[in-house]
Amino acid sequence: MSTPAAAPSAHRRALITWLAVYPTITLTLGALGPSTAGLPLPVRTLILTAIVVPLAAYVLIPALMRANAALAGRAPSARRARP
Repeated sequence: MSTPAAAPSAHRRALITWLAVYPTITLTLGALGPSTAGLPLPVRTLILTAIVVPLAAYVLIPALMRANAALAGRAPSARRARP
């Protein structure tokens, strides 16, 4: 039985979240910007967050966390204690 992997640090989780959110916001604004330009800011923000938050929370962040765990499991770590 393998031991569960330690959760990434708060700094790494913040980076993973940023890596999911920033490109998603940028692409969504680029795609919807012209068609929502005439709407009030709160409505544009509502539309943007209605797309970005579920996509990031349910798809992108979990995928990036799995990728992080896979990379952490394969890469030798200088932090591991020596026997």
